[in-house]
Amino acid sequence: MNAVALTFDDGPYPSTTPALLAALGEVRATFFLWGEHAAAHPDLVRAIAAAGHGIGNHTWTHPRLTSLDTAARDREVRRTQELLTALTGIRPELFRPPYGDTAPAVAAVAAGHGLTEVLWSVDTRDWAGCSADEIVTAASAVEPDGVVLMHEGRPATVEAVPRILAALAARGLRPGPVRG
Repeated sequence: MNAVALTFDDGPYPSTTPALLAALGEVRATFFLWGEHAAAHPDLVRAIAAAGHGIGNHTWTHPRLTSLDTAARDREVRRTQELLTALTGIRPELFRPPYGDTAPAVAAVAAGHGLTEVLWSVDTRDWAGCSADEIVTAASAVEPDGVVLMHEGRPATVEAVPRILAALAARGLRPGPVRG
C-alpha cells in the first residue's frame, strides 16, 4: 500500500503548531493531543481538526500510566476524550500512551473508552533535542505501513517536516494519518 502514518505528540503549542500545519500543507497526519495543552489552546485544536488531521488522545497530564491506579488512568483518558470531543465535535478513536508506557491494564482503560492504542515503528527522537538533519535521517528508516513518531513544540521538527515529506515521496511512500 506504501502508506506511512505521520504522528505528532504533545501539542498543541502556539509557538509551533501553526508553522507545523503550514509545513504539512495538504498532507494529513495524526495529532495525539495532551489534554492540558488542548484546554489552554482550544483554537489550535480546532485548527488541527479543521485542516482535516486526525486527532488522538494523549492523556490529560502526560503521566506514566503504568504508575497510576485504574481510576487515575481512567480520569486521564476520560477528561481528554471529553474535551477533544467538545472542541472538535468528533470523538477521538486513537490513543497513544505518553512515553509509549503501556501494559494490558493501560490498553484496557483505552479500550473502555472506545480507543485503539497506537505506538510507532520509528522514533525520530526529536523529543531528545535532535537537529532537523537527525530527525530527517531517523524518519527515513520508516517502511510501508509504518508509523513515525514526532512531537509538536519542537522547532527542529517543523524544520524537518518538508524534507521528510520530500524524502517519502522520492521513495514512493504516501504520508497520511493513522488508519484506525
